[in-house]
Amino acid sequence: MRPKIFVYVVGLLLAVCVALPVTAAEVAQGKCLTYDVQKNELTIQVYDTRFSKEHQYGRPTGENTSFDTSGSLIGIPPAPGDIVRIAYNRKGNIRQAIRIMNVSKQDIKKQ
Repeated sequence: MRPKIFVYVVGLLLAVCVALPVTAAEVAQGKCLTYDVQKNELTIQVYDTRFSKEHQYGRPTGENTSFDTSGSLIGIPPAPGDIVRIAYNRKGNIRQAIRIMNVSKQDIKKQ
């Protein structure tokens, strides 16, 4: 009976170790300032997470951040002024976008 439990525990640990890199992405949300398709660069004004009726997507923090969008999955391409949510990984000083969601045009709460 014990070898069977050991196999289950090892299988569970292996599954957790494989899933960890997938869950390691960071998330940022904010207003799109520029999106350059040729340079694969997206710059946003970062928002915080203090949501309210006046600030449905958070409040501007005053911080501008750029992301490398090469190879990222993009829903509706962002335009300046759109609210976007970005899942990204850091590679040194570069923020590599994994997925970009145009929240202001894909918001299911408004439908």
